[in-house]
Amino acid sequence: QTPESFPPLRNEAAVRVLRGQMKGIQGHCNSCYMDATLFSLFSCTSVLDSMLFMPFPLCDRNVQGILRDEIVNPLRRTGFVRASSVMHLREQLTDKGQCSSFTNAEKDPEEFLNLIMQQILGIEPLLKLQSGGQKEHDCYCYQIFMDQQEDLVVPDVQQLVERSFLSSDLKLVEIPSCFIIQMPRFGKEYKMFSKIVPSLELDITDLLLDSPRECCLCGDVATLECS
Repeated sequence: QTPESFPPLRNEAAVRVLRGQMKGIQGHCNSCYMDATLFSLFSCTSVLDSMLFMPFPLCDRNVQGILRDEIVNPLRRTGFVRASSVMHLREQLTDKGQCSSFTNAEKDPEEFLNLIMQQILGIEPLLKLQSGGQKEHDCYCYQIFMDQQEDLVVPDVQQLVERSFLSSDLKLVEIPSCFIIQMPRFGKEYKMFSKIVPSLELDITDLLLDSPRECCLCGDVATLECS
């Protein structure tokens, strides 16, 4: 059978389907890191729908089917995913990843993404980064690391990404097809920011390596960059 396909939720449809009680992905047994990641990747965007359908070289079709039929399609169709469906995925990840704690322990979202994208589906890395002119490295998502910023009380994502790249001396080698960003967090006891405003668009002009940009003084193409 051809797998069913439900488009991501947009605008009024997203509000109608996702708002209210018993909506979203039901949490169970420290699944919050995976619930939040899956909701972000699939509820309202189709950028990573290739994960659900394409026969990648290393693709585990069983895991792909669970992800598509038990999690993404119900989320887009009814706005709700049962905890048992996520547990089914976690059990498969435990078998494939040879890590027994995927079914009961809290993990870092990056660990989950690396396992499912690289080892189980065989997807090429989404990001190419270069630090301080050194050799470029590939990854699937970018986690924001930064020191406490006294002037940032309620920042937006644009500010956090720019300052994080600046403090780490990072550049994007090329425009990514998908830019997954993990917000800064420090466990249950301390949060660097109580709120972060989502940026509906992200300007990566100044984050790109060797990207032509105009001089802030004369307006011509810049030849030097000051941090």
